[in-house]
Amino acid sequence: QLQLVESGGGLVQPGGSLRLSCAASGFTLNHYTIGWFRQAPGKEREGVSSISSSGGNTNYADSVKGRFTISRDNAKNTVYLQMNSLKPEDTAVYYCAAHPGLLFGLGVSGDFVFWGQGTQVTVSS
Repeated sequence: QLQLVESGGGLVQPGGSLRLSCAASGFTLNHYTIGWFRQAPGKEREGVSSISSSGGNTNYADSVKGRFTISRDNAKNTVYLQMNSLKPEDTAVYYCAAHPGLLFGLGVSGDFVFWGQGTQVTVSS
């Protein structure tokens, strides 16, 4: 069964940090661009960050630049999203997704073929 599984979400105070993980099973991530998306209640899903298959190209939404860092460990078949200086507006369900091959920029939801089930991130005091 081909699937992505996110983990690492939780409740954190403003200014805090979390690291999300996206692990693949049933396939290898080596040839996929991986994106992180998020969806807050009542809002549309938005792209947060993406990373090329080699890890050499990364992209970020303006709202998270300088605070979030995407990385990947192909040997572990896992992609990470390090989130620092979290703000209440970062509260959302975070999803990882896989796009086969190259992708320029963050891409849109329709570019991605495999999705995880999501992990909740809540930033609140």
